[in-house]
Amino acid sequence: MSYEAWGDGDDGDDWPERAEALGWINPDNAGKAAIDVINERLRQVTFEGFSAEHDDAHDEGQIALAAATYAYAAALPARRRGNISGIYSLTNNMLAREIWPWELKWWKPTDRRRDLVKAAALIIAEIERLDRAAAVQAARPSEGPAGAPAEGEQAREAGQ
Repeated sequence: MSYEAWGDGDDGDDWPERAEALGWINPDNAGKAAIDVINERLRQVTFEGFSAEHDDAHDEGQIALAAATYAYAAALPARRRGNISGIYSLTNNMLAREIWPWELKWWKPTDRRRDLVKAAALIIAEIERLDRAAAVQAARPSEGPAGAPAEGEQAREAGQ
């Protein structure tokens, strides 16, 4: 994250404190882990092509399941991680195989930390997808029970 999101500093000497008070994260105080997660999400979008439109097509929990699989792999003890690393390793672990939502070629575990970074970036992607879906839903006219027209629509239909 750059200071561009914070402004140029022309707002007085206390602008960083005011920005932090509003919930902004000072880039100087952001931990390496948070920065790595954001960078991974940007990599997923930029290099893998996993845009908002792509993610929106996965509306049955697939992104969350992928995140869960990477987090699960990271949680395994060292003696069992060898069975789950590598592109074909999902066949060695029944739970991972059951929850991984996509083709095996997309399963790319590396080390514990990297797998957790991938999981966190996927969680961000799923949260963003849920937020977009909620915004679309909120923009639609509401319906009454069993598909009945919304209250305002009933009045219009009745000629009022």
